Amino acid sequence: MHNIINWSEIEQTLCNLYSSVRGAPAYPPLMMFKILILQAWYNLSDEALEKQIARDLMFRRFIDLSLSECVPDHSSIWHFRQLLNTEQLLKPLLEQINQHLEQNSIIVSLGSINIIEAKQSRKHKGKDGNNTQDCEAGYNVKTAADGFIKNMTYTPGNIHDSQELDRLLAVENSNNKLKTCAEVYADSAHTNKKNDKKFGKQNNKILHRAYRNTPLIDQQKQDNKQRSSICYVVERTFGLLKLHHGLGKARYLGLVRNKTRVQLITISHNLETGMNIFKQMKSLRDCCVQWVVKS
Repeated sequence: MHNIINWSEIEQTLCNLYSSVRGAPAYPPLMMFKILILQAWYNLSDEALEKQIARDLMFRRFIDLSLSECVPDHSSIWHFRQLLNTEQLLKPLLEQINQHLEQNSIIVSLGSINIIEAKQSRKHKGKDGNNTQDCEAGYNVKTAADGFIKNMTYTPGNIHDSQELDRLLAVENSNNKLKTCAEVYADSAHTNKKNDKKFGKQNNKILHRAYRNTPLIDQQKQDNKQRSSICYVVERTFGLLKLHHGLGKARYLGLVRNKTRVQLITISHNLETGMNIFKQMKSLRDCCVQWVVKS
């Protein structure tokens, strides 16, 4: 984790949380933020988290808490989580961590990869009967989801998710004007004429929907098959969050507190996914080094 995240920059973002100089010294904000990351990773309540930090040496090592220092109680953990929400720091923290992952080539930002077609990209027999396809060319998909969470919204259950589509896709450019993503993948609940017009035929990758007396044609079925392979990565992420992080049910009363919890879980999910990719990348680099040495 310390190899892929610059914690000093995270600490700089959190440094102004405590403005009062009265009373006992507060726990370091970075340590408290790491505690909330542990809570999201292991799906612990505030009380269980306090007990786990008290007895787990690895937890203490991760948050830089020595054996002689007191463990923050569950009330302090609760108040710090509310403070992050009050100061509206959770979204900037998610963006900052995603930026660190991108700097380590773990998250690939939109537009960072340019695919060009090989000179001989398809199988074809030459005059001598041999395949003329470029043997060093490889197949790729033009667009794919990577399982990282870039943005999120949180609403009551009676709000249809299609109403949040514009807010979720909107990003700011350098002129502080809203623009939308290049291609949009979503399930058929978002299929309507408004989105067809907004995104255009080329960028609209929303699943086709069959209507009464209007079944899908073969081309639409083929489109849905390709688009579903990308939407699957997003659905799998939802499944992981529900299975391992307890997001199948809200933990707190009220929208704001539960949104704060989900935002922390999305940060922890990206960190965990980034760590796994980083370890795979490191393993591949080690194999390449060994191969070069032995060759």
